[in-house]
Amino acid sequence: MANALNDMRCEPARILVADDERITRNVLRFGLEQKGFAVTVARDGGQAWELLRAEEFDLVVTDYQMPVMNGEELCRRMRQDERLRGTPVLLLSAKGMEIDAAQFRREFGVYAIIFKPFSPAGVAATIDACLREKAQLV
Repeated sequence: MANALNDMRCEPARILVADDERITRNVLRFGLEQKGFAVTVARDGGQAWELLRAEEFDLVVTDYQMPVMNGEELCRRMRQDERLRGTPVLLLSAKGMEIDAAQFRREFGVYAIIFKPFSPAGVAATIDACLREKAQLV
């Protein structure tokens, strides 16, 4: 099944997944690759930041709580970087009641906050919707 960005260009949409839980990374990678996305994984926020500085991604899925650099700091750095400012972000969290979703959307332009446990198909559908919206703005 093709994703939204595949409909508009030859190569699959590039997704960066940052999560310190190996199982979560693997589940997301497998599910997103099955939907036609090209997935790169990072084991923490620091590694995600290095990958973002070195490569181009169409969207970032990041966990809120990670070692080295948490999801909030990763979003903050992305929004301060001219090249990364417009990259869509989905935030994963196991701490649903401790996150002010409206603040994250307002302050960091987070497209969606997805609470764990999640459906990989649901994450893929949210990514697809986000990329379709982004493509319509261009």
